Amino acid sequence: MNMQSYFPVPPGVGMEENFLSLDDILLSHERLPVRSDCAFPRLGFLEKSADTQDIAEGTKMELPLWLTKGLYEKKRKVVSVELPKVYREGWRTVFNADPNVVDLHKMGPYYYSLGSQLLHFDSPENPDIAQTLLQTFIGRFRRTMDSSQNAYNEDTSAVVERLDSLEKGLFRSGQIGLNGFQSWEKGQATQLTASSLVLNYRKRKITDIQP
Repeated sequence: MNMQSYFPVPPGVGMEENFLSLDDILLSHERLPVRSDCAFPRLGFLEKSADTQDIAEGTKMELPLWLTKGLYEKKRKVVSVELPKVYREGWRTVFNADPNVVDLHKMGPYYYSLGSQLLHFDSPENPDIAQTLLQTFIGRFRRTMDSSQNAYNEDTSAVVERLDSLEKGLFRSGQIGLNGFQSWEKGQATQLTASSLVLNYRKRKITDIQP
């Protein structure tokens, strides 16, 4: 019987977010490099490297995604968002050449999700970022699924540790499908097993009739 401490809620797709998803909650705390386009009185505590009480205009700092999205406005310039290095042109060239050589988890455990969220902010590089995200996913998808389908009862930690969170979910789905297929081949898929409630009830009944 598969017991889970909570019912997993899938993350949002693309630029959407699901605030009941643990993955999206963790994603919202990923930090982005920003530059203040106006002064922030009495908010100097947000910038740990500064000793002033205020945040001056033009200050560079890192803010979590949820706060950056709240402060960013197209009409009223409050903060400008700078691209994290993994989404800049230099790294995009690497991904376009061979995405399979990159350790995506080391680059950021939410590479695809954070990259999609960056499209909320106006940037002339947004089309290139979106294209790189798509091509990277396509280029790595087959190897990810092939690895999940050819690792029955094997240690997969070396493979999984290089994957982004989205890819880890796909890998787990592939493993579940493989294990289900192997069970079906062995004739184990239709075996009925007693519920843990029934087993516990039998144990109590035996204890009650024992002298």
